[in-house]
Amino acid sequence: MKLFSCPACDQVVFFDNIRCERCGHTLGYEPRGNRMLALEVDGDAFVSVERGGQRADRWRYCDNHRYGVCNWLIPAESADLLCLADRHNLMVPDLSDPANQALWGKMEAAKHRMFYTLLRLKLPLWTRAEHPEGLGFKFLADDPAAGVKVMTGHDEGIVTVALAEADDVERETRRNAMGEPYRTLLGHFRHEVGHWYWDMLVRDGGALDACRAIFGDDRIDYGQALQAHYANGPKPGWQEEYVSSYAGSHPWEDFAETWAHYLHIVDTLEVGGSYGMTIHPRLDRDGILTTELDFKVYDAATTIEEIADAWLALSQALNSMNRAMGLSDLYPFVLSRTVIRKLGFIHDLVHGRVGNAVTAAETPAAPGAVAA
Repeated sequence: MKLFSCPACDQVVFFDNIRCERCGHTLGYEPRGNRMLALEVDGDAFVSVERGGQRADRWRYCDNHRYGVCNWLIPAESADLLCLADRHNLMVPDLSDPANQALWGKMEAAKHRMFYTLLRLKLPLWTRAEHPEGLGFKFLADDPAAGVKVMTGHDEGIVTVALAEADDVERETRRNAMGEPYRTLLGHFRHEVGHWYWDMLVRDGGALDACRAIFGDDRIDYGQALQAHYANGPKPGWQEEYVSSYAGSHPWEDFAETWAHYLHIVDTLEVGGSYGMTIHPRLDRDGILTTELDFKVYDAATTIEEIADAWLALSQALNSMNRAMGLSDLYPFVLSRTVIRKLGFIHDLVHGRVGNAVTAAETPAAPGAVAA
């Protein structure tokens, strides 16, 4: 994610800011232009303000702004109440419970960051109203009295996220119980949406054969594969073929895990580039851990080799920083040649170089159609 600046005073501001601390202007994120706007009240809406006081377009906040969970903007004349990210919400927890609202707020922060990346990649984002299997989110709480325990997962476009995952202690407990090196809300969203894009871009995008050549035959019984994974543990030597042990359970999970890591990588590389980071260790005579993050990671012309080489350098530097603070590695994974090849498939897929899918963030002209 890039750094932003306040249009009214040029102060550096961040993606989720709602106020500029230098000039005091209200701030909002405008997703179609990928920009932060400085706002002044204009009747029942806001008008955007440029440096020097020039006033421009009129905007409203997403309706979820009233809960303190969204700073995204909608054109004032639009009939929409929810922003490009929140229009995909199908069910939210009972917000009369302050604890639920706090946990939901953490989920929305992660979800909005994921949507930032999907929009930057110009990927299709159909709602349930626009496509029979459009993307929708349900944020559900456990109901101990009824014996209901929510499981995070994806089913025909509907992503269910267990509210308990937003509780840091509970999520860490589950991470340790599952033997996972990494478990975050953002990771959940990126993984589960990967299943949806498998349906949209691979299954329906004419890329099945190409995907099976890289990830394996998805027609293997999914339930039996997961049962075997949990009963027998990870495949021996999984590190050579998969980005995580769970990725080895079934080709669908391999795709979703690799998809999630691709989003991890491009988002973090954009952050590094925004900060002007250069990695040049004094002892790195062969240049293995040397990089300048001055390329456009979302540009289709950027190669997976450039991305992987830059990521090796940046992730190793960040891991070393974390160790210096006594923390776990920020990126506790090793990318083998096979995994980089799989990441290359994702890279080509999102840029429309695999199958018949055309990527676009705009609404399709008709349900099921792919936007140009």
